[in-house]
Amino acid sequence: VQLQASGGGLVQAGESLRLSCAAPGSPFAINTMAWYRQAPGKQLELVATVSNIGNTNYADSVQGRFTISRDNAKNTVYLQMNSLKTEDTAVYYCNAHMFSERDYWGQGTLVTVSS
Repeated sequence: VQLQASGGGLVQAGESLRLSCAAPGSPFAINTMAWYRQAPGKQLELVATVSNIGNTNYADSVQGRFTISRDNAKNTVYLQMNSLKTEDTAVYYCNAHMFSERDYWGQGTLVTVSS
């Protein structure tokens, strides 16, 4: 199962982007959906998560700037990124953690923030 992520691009610091990620199959099979990112030369970092009932969690580095949301009818998770900083530059990956404990990943979408 391949998740389809989109919405990355090149923006200037202070601007906004919205990432989307659609998952195939039944929304009832998905427990938590999340966004991760990997900056050049760095490890994979958890950015935000949203549970099947809408509970959210954020990394300290994005708290107050990023908003994760989920449309269960569309089996889609979004990441609204505001006030982007150069340090937000990374490849962003979406993840679906199933109730079966399996994990599925998107192909990654590049976000580049210039100063």
